[in-house]
Amino acid sequence: MAEITGDKAPLPPPPAPSTSGEVPQSSSSSTPTSTDSKPPLRTTKPGVKRLVLTASVLLSFLVGLPILLKSTEIHRSPLPSDAITALAHRLHSNPPSFPCGLHAVFLRADPSPFDASLPGHLERSISAQLQLLPAAHTAGNVSVSVTVESAGGCSSSISVGSGWQCGTVTAADLARGDEVFDELLHSALGSGGRDGSRVYTVVVAEIDDAEGMRVVVGKHRHAWVVGKVDEAKAVTAIGNVFVKYFMNGGIEEGEAGIGKGEFMPVGSDGNLVLSFSLLNADPSDWVYDWEFEKIGERMLNPVVEALRPIAEINIESQVLYHTPKSSYSYSDDKLGGNVLSMGDIPFFVNSNEWHLDTSISATGRSKVLQFVVYIPSARECPLYLQLPDGVLSKTNAFISPMWGGVLIWNPPDCSLGSKMTHSTQKMSSQELMETLEIFIGQLRQLFGLKPSYLSQHMDMPTKFIVSENGFTEWELDLLYQHHACSNLLSCLTTLESLSSLVHSLPRMIVMDEIGRQVELSLEAANLAQRNATLGMSDSSAGNICNKSKGIG
Repeated sequence: MAEITGDKAPLPPPPAPSTSGEVPQSSSSSTPTSTDSKPPLRTTKPGVKRLVLTASVLLSFLVGLPILLKSTEIHRSPLPSDAITALAHRLHSNPPSFPCGLHAVFLRADPSPFDASLPGHLERSISAQLQLLPAAHTAGNVSVSVTVESAGGCSSSISVGSGWQCGTVTAADLARGDEVFDELLHSALGSGGRDGSRVYTVVVAEIDDAEGMRVVVGKHRHAWVVGKVDEAKAVTAIGNVFVKYFMNGGIEEGEAGIGKGEFMPVGSDGNLVLSFSLLNADPSDWVYDWEFEKIGERMLNPVVEALRPIAEINIESQVLYHTPKSSYSYSDDKLGGNVLSMGDIPFFVNSNEWHLDTSISATGRSKVLQFVVYIPSARECPLYLQLPDGVLSKTNAFISPMWGGVLIWNPPDCSLGSKMTHSTQKMSSQELMETLEIFIGQLRQLFGLKPSYLSQHMDMPTKFIVSENGFTEWELDLLYQHHACSNLLSCLTTLESLSSLVHSLPRMIVMDEIGRQVELSLEAANLAQRNATLGMSDSSAGNICNKSKGIG
């Protein structure tokens, strides 16, 4: 037997000899000689069926490739980044300011011959006076013009922008009263310049038999100085009235107020809700109601209309019961009542018992200002608010910035040990009107203005004509300017932040609605800046308020 060694297979037997004498050839195809032999190569072309199948698969892939790429694409609405950068450069290089005009009118009683050079001389004196006084941060270029009118003639320094016409108003009209004279000036001057810009007018009326000088600031864009006029004092008074009141709203250096970093209590969507609440601390003592819908809204509607360029204001009212205060008061026999110190005011509002946030108009990013009338219980009535200097508050009220105001109202028959009445009583119309007047003063404070100018004084007696809508025309100018500037800068900050965020995240989805809102905000900002350069502050405030509500 043959022996098998290792893994080698036995050799095949040798082929039989051919009878024809030919040596037989070995066929690799029929008899494989090794396990590593490759499969035979195809010698014929593929069939038509295989070609069609391959082509259809390739075609399907090419057709579906765009759909695949579109389905996995990140949608990014294009943002006007270059326009945002250009707006930022303009605002940083030229901060928003509102140019205006100052027109001084001198009604002289001097019968001497008219001096044609006097208007130009007075104009230079007033311009020099304005350079010495601190200007408001929103004040732009101030164009000064002077008109001198006397029995000898009437002349102006330059072509003034106001609608003043010589002989329309005279010093004799002052005898009809300050309120009548205020309306006469308004009818003669109008609300602004011929080009729509703001022009403030200060009239100097000479009265020889008057003792000294006095200043009256009207409820429109004008004031007047009356008395035995000294030219130097008149120039100083004109500059002080224009800068201190028309440009700064009577806010002194170091005081908090408009233009001093204070924010306006307006929602980011341009809406504001004024919520008025009557709180009965203990209804087991007495219950009071009010006719707010009848009287309150009638008094507040002019205020709402005056502030419309700044915010869309809604008014609500409610009456609540069982609303005790959180702070403590102490009894004072000298005053015959209970006293609440200023240090206890931060703890006065009882957020656990006062359910004030019941507004249905405050949606989204609206702002709600609470105005509360607090009626104390019998055991703490009357309740007085004591100021830090020990004097009792005349209004018996206080404000909380960005929240609202509180008025402590003691019923007419309220006294220590007073009898309790369980029947429902109503605040009288006069009491409600006085309460709302205090609330309007608080609203002025919340917007950065003085509650009143009773404590204001200059180097001479000063009187202020009160507007029936709570805000004079020159005060509204200040509010419009401050609101337009703060919103313009806030809008720019939001646009820059959004643009930077989108560029830093390449795969961030940016919907078309965001792109449209950015374009609307940018359009509103550009229009507001253009109106500001023209001195149209109310238009600037309205553009920002009404158009840029979708960003932020």
